[in-house]
Formats: sequence, structure tokens, C-alpha cells
Amino acid sequence: MTPRRNGFPRAGRREWGGRRRRRGMGCLTFLAVVAVIVVVVILLWYLLAGLLRLPKPAPPRPGPPSSQPASCPDVQLLAIPGTWESDANDDPHNPTFNSKALLLNVTNPVRQQFPTSRVDVYTVPYVAQFSNPIALPPDGQASYNDSRSQGTERAMDELTSMYKNCPLTSYVIAGFSQGAVIAGDIAADIGAGKGPVPASQVLGVTLIADGRRIPGPGQAIEVGPTPPGIGAEVALKGLSVPGITMTGARPGFGGLAGRVYTMCQRGDLICAAPDQALSPANLIPSVLTLVRAAGNPIHSLYASYVVDENNEATATQWTANWAEGLINHAPRPPHS
Repeated sequence: MTPRRNGFPRAGRREWGGRRRRRGMGCLTFLAVVAVIVVVVILLWYLLAGLLRLPKPAPPRPGPPSSQPASCPDVQLLAIPGTWESDANDDPHNPTFNSKALLLNVTNPVRQQFPTSRVDVYTVPYVAQFSNPIALPPDGQASYNDSRSQGTERAMDELTSMYKNCPLTSYVIAGFSQGAVIAGDIAADIGAGKGPVPASQVLGVTLIADGRRIPGPGQAIEVGPTPPGIGAEVALKGLSVPGITMTGARPGFGGLAGRVYTMCQRGDLICAAPDQALSPANLIPSVLTLVRAAGNPIHSLYASYVVDENNEATATQWTANWAEGLINHAPRPPHS
């Protein structure tokens, strides 16, 4: 008979211990599978929400010709609308998606003031959305990264195409909200000699409610009252959640310094966010604040926000007058 210890045969005790080991290994396997699933879900979340795609530097250009085709305008006014004020399929020369889009208060007067031979008014059509990444159920909108990337690509494509076909055309650029971020980024690249057109041919840039606004040397010139605070992307520098990448402050406008202007209302958290209101350390509250800020009534009132008390000009009136002045004095290149 097999010797017993504590009333159990030795063989029986070995079998019982083996079962406990198998159960432990089963738990570890289950936890490992769960961990892999969580990692895969997070990766898919990031990929589906969209990664921010910024353009690469343009190659060096040859010298300008002596004339350009007769069909070319002397100047192009490139306008980049804000969040929820454009659509990817809108007509760039007759945008109708949002009849209350802020920059229509700029582009319509300019279009009425000049013939198409003098100025081509081009409104960049892009998805212009800002999905809430933590909304349940999902809100069905494009993410900020996807929207900003598409807006940047389309603006760059238009400038690249215009410069290729009309190498002596000059440029005036204006952007609002998300469009101001895009316009400012393109202007910074142009000022650094890495953009789609030469800095010497950019007459000026105006950014209304710029999410990367920051005072300082080489930055945009403030028009009207200068509110305290900084752009939301600067306050949230380093924040990266699925679909939202905050890129911080721009290094400056380089060769365009002195030709870039900005306007921001006190209380507009898109361009005048206090540091403590938005923080990567407070992830969910900051994301919700950022999403709500785009729909804040203050953010939509730049057509009535007075920036020039002497002339009682609002932000959009100032921008339209500024653009008209630049176009009036722009070069008139020879055509062939």
C-alpha cells in the first residue's frame, strides 16, 4: 500500500497541486488575452480617429518668368473658413454650404469690389468639423485631425497650383477659427521658405480667433484689444487623444513677420484660453472645454466685435478693408 501523509496518498496530492497550477496558468492566459484586446482597441481608436498630417517642405523653386498667362489673376484672396462653416464639396468660388459663415463678410465685399482679372477669391472647401472623441454614442463628425489635415492639404494644393500656373500672382490669406490655425501654419511655412509660394508674393495674412495665438517677437500683430491668455493649442501643448493633436505655439512667421495680423475677443477660449482652464493633466475636462469652445457664442460674434474704435470697424470689416487696400496696391504683372 502507498504510504500516506495527512490522510492522502502522495500520488493524489501531486494531482491536486497540478490542477491548481493549471488553474493559475489559465488565469494568466486570460489576463494576457484581455491586455492584448485592450491594446488593439486603443490602437484602432487612434487610427480611426485620424492622425494629424502636415505638409512636407516644398523643393527649391526656379526664378520667376517675365510674364504670366492672360487668364491669371493679379491677386488671389485665399479664405479658410472655421469649424462647421464649410463642406468638402462646397464651391470654392461660390460657397453656399453655410450662408452665415463668418468669412463671407470678407470675401463677398472683396468679390464685389474687383473684377476676376484683378483678384481670384477662393474659399477653401473642406470638412471643417470637430468631433468629440469621448462622445457616446459617437457624434458622427470628422475628427479635428482629419478636418485640419484636409483643410491644410486643400489650401496647399490650391496655392501650389496657382503658383505653378500663375507664377507672378500675389496672395492675401485670411482664416477664421480652425481655418486660422491652418492659415497660420501655412504662413509660418511660407515665412520659413518652406511653403507653396514665395514669401515675397504674400501681401498679408489675417487670422481671426487663432487657436495657436501667442504674443511675442515674430508672431502676429494684434489688431484691436489684446485679451489675456493664449491659444487653446498652446495651452494644451502635448495633448494627444484619438483625433485631437495639440501642436503648441508656432516658432514665428519668419519672412512674413510684420505682414501677419490676428484678432481675438476676451473670453474666446479658442484664442484666449487661460493656462489653468485647459491642461493635459486634466484630460477629459480639457477636451470637453475645447469642444464646447468652438460653439461658444463669443466665438461666433466677430462680425460685430469692434477692433477699430476710431472707424467703428468690426473684425470682419477691418479684414475686408485691409484686403481691399492690399489688392488696390498689389503689383500688376505683365500677361501674355
